[in-house]
Amino acid sequence: MFDHNESLEQARERNINDALLEDIGKGDWTAMLVPDDGTVTAKLIVRQEAVLCGQAWFEGCLKKLDGSAQIKWSYNEGDLMKADTTVCDIIAKPRALLSAERPAINFLQTLSWTATITREHVKAIEGASPNPKGCAVLDTRKTIPGLRQAQKYAVRIGGGQNQRLALWHGILIKENHIAAAGSVTAALKNALALNSGVDIQIEVENFSELEEALAAGAKNILIDNFTTDQMKEAVAITAGRALLEASGGINLDQMRAIAATGVDRISLGKLTKDVIAVDFSMRILG
Repeated sequence: MFDHNESLEQARERNINDALLEDIGKGDWTAMLVPDDGTVTAKLIVRQEAVLCGQAWFEGCLKKLDGSAQIKWSYNEGDLMKADTTVCDIIAKPRALLSAERPAINFLQTLSWTATITREHVKAIEGASPNPKGCAVLDTRKTIPGLRQAQKYAVRIGGGQNQRLALWHGILIKENHIAAAGSVTAALKNALALNSGVDIQIEVENFSELEEALAAGAKNILIDNFTTDQMKEAVAITAGRALLEASGGINLDQMRAIAATGVDRISLGKLTKDVIAVDFSMRILG
């Protein structure tokens, strides 16, 4: 259908261009109210504690309009910012700064939220897993349209790991694929026959499907909507023959108990779909 798989760098450039195009279009009338000679200084402040993420998107928006703009960051990408502190100081042309302000902050407030909530979930399971390989926190494909690579990046900044980036990145056989193929075994056989070179994961909803998947040679299994007791039993049945990933309506207060079952991974759509913008504020100083 398409001739390439988009990289993070390509996605970021597209994100920036799209954000500026949709906001500025043929011109920013309001920015034209101010003179555009010389430069102004400004300060970006964060109003709440959060993990900083999205510096490259923020900088890209401003420098697309003013290539000579200067940004001095008070925090590094991935740092935990304290409430009511300076995030960065900016020197830029006034019109460029005013036009870039909202698109730039939009990226920062969205990606910082994803990084922040991911870190909360990662910290929630520290030291809880009996699995010698530990337990990882993963995202899903439930992302904001157009921001897939950006939000997946934010999850990594927050200390999580990525489920498949996109349909091209891996095979995840779900209940509808199984139904269409005829069985767990048939779906796995068809997936292996593709020789795609990507990871193959299959979703199971009960112990019968789990046993069938293991017998068919599955190496990566998603156990969907299992209780913690069922997860423990699934870990015992699997006995290290495949990775086990817990998923399905999982909340922060359940994380530690799930990690304690011994599953290898926990995936959550909420990391990228339930976004609450981090509160940033920009002030021009003169």
